[in-house]
Amino acid sequence: MLKVRLLQIGKNQEAFIEAGIDFYEKKLKHYCQFELITLPSIKNATNLQQDELCKREGALFQKQLTAKSWVVLLDERGKKFDSPAFATEIEKWSVAGRSQIDFLIGGAFGFSDDIYKRADFQISLSAMTFSHQLVRIIFLEQLYRAFTILKNEPYHHA
Repeated sequence: MLKVRLLQIGKNQEAFIEAGIDFYEKKLKHYCQFELITLPSIKNATNLQQDELCKREGALFQKQLTAKSWVVLLDERGKKFDSPAFATEIEKWSVAGRSQIDFLIGGAFGFSDDIYKRADFQISLSAMTFSHQLVRIIFLEQLYRAFTILKNEPYHHA
C-alpha cells in the first residue's frame, strides 16, 4: 500500500482545523498508509530574517525526508490541477517506483532553496492565498477526493 505523508510546520491553532484534519485523516487510511507529521515551529521566529527562518524550517523538513520519498511541495508557484488530473498525477507517482509520497506545507514564507532543490514536484491549490492552517484541510480533502476518483467511488460527484 502506498505511503503518503503530510509534513507541516507548527501545530494547528484552531479546534475546527484539528477536527477537519482528523475527519480526512480517518478517511484516507482506507486508501493509503497516511501519516501526518507536525514539525515544531521555530522558536523566536519573529526575530529572524525570512531567509534564516526558511533555512531552519528547511533543516527540519530535510531530517524527515528519505531517498525513497517523492517530495511534493504545496507552493503558490506550483502546477495547478483540477481534481481528476491531480488523481491521475498521484497514480503516476505511485507507479513510478517510489513507495512514499511526502507532501510539504511550508511556513509563512515558503521553503528554503535546499527544499526547492530536493523537491520532485510542486503543486498549487489555487491562485488565491489561504492561511497555512486552512491549506491543511483543503489539501487533505483534495487528497481524499483523488483516491475516491481513482477507485471510481461516487464522492467526487455526490
